[in-house]
Amino acid sequence: MHAIYLSLGSNLGDRAANLAAAVAALPPAVRLLTCSPIYETAPWGYADQNAFLNQALHAETELSPTGLLAYLKQVETALGRVPSFRYGPRRIDLDILFYDNLILQSHALSIPHPRLHERAFVLVPLADLAPGLVHPFLGKTIAELLAAADCSGIHPYLPAEP
Repeated sequence: MHAIYLSLGSNLGDRAANLAAAVAALPPAVRLLTCSPIYETAPWGYADQNAFLNQALHAETELSPTGLLAYLKQVETALGRVPSFRYGPRRIDLDILFYDNLILQSHALSIPHPRLHERAFVLVPLADLAPGLVHPFLGKTIAELLAAADCSGIHPYLPAEP
């Protein structure tokens, strides 16, 4: 089994339900170990869109890195993700952050996620799960990366009362 960390995001439709549906759709190929709390975050890369809900997961899989990527893309499609422009709105987004201590750079996939250290919306929930996890390329812990990040616009998600 391989230890993996994933990032989930949604800013279309019922965002919390989209995250829950993604978590529920991951087994059996991905075995969930822990989930971070959910955070509401300002959009990144393209500001003229709804706020996102973001979450991190720690899980295990027997899939290869490229097999995991293909599986996550299938889950996204099954949950209603349609192609859009880069950093645009999406019903669900599933990204591989870490796969064991692997450093992989290919045309199709980069692990660790190449921009995770720049994205507080990824680092905040990831730090809830693994603050001491060391980025295998940068040599810094998630807590150290988070300390250098701008966390403005990131808040714990509190669902509205019915």
